[in-house]
Amino acid sequence: MNITIRKIGNSEGIIIPKDVLDRMGVKAGDEITMTSDGDKIILAAADGDFDRQLGHAEKFMDRYKVALKKLAE
Repeated sequence: MNITIRKIGNSEGIIIPKDVLDRMGVKAGDEITMTSDGDKIILAAADGDFDRQLGHAEKFMDRYKVALKKLAE
């Protein structure tokens, strides 16, 4: 399947076909994660629980960065 990159304002984007979105279990307004592996782009449905937990972990690490650094020594 070939998809054309389109100009969207000052950015560029792609249109994802509905059948692909249906297979991923996402719809307009949902969040997806994007990673890259060499010359490949990988899209996946976002895991809201994981994102929430990661946010808490980042706050914890920022708050206790000195203690965590001492523990790592």
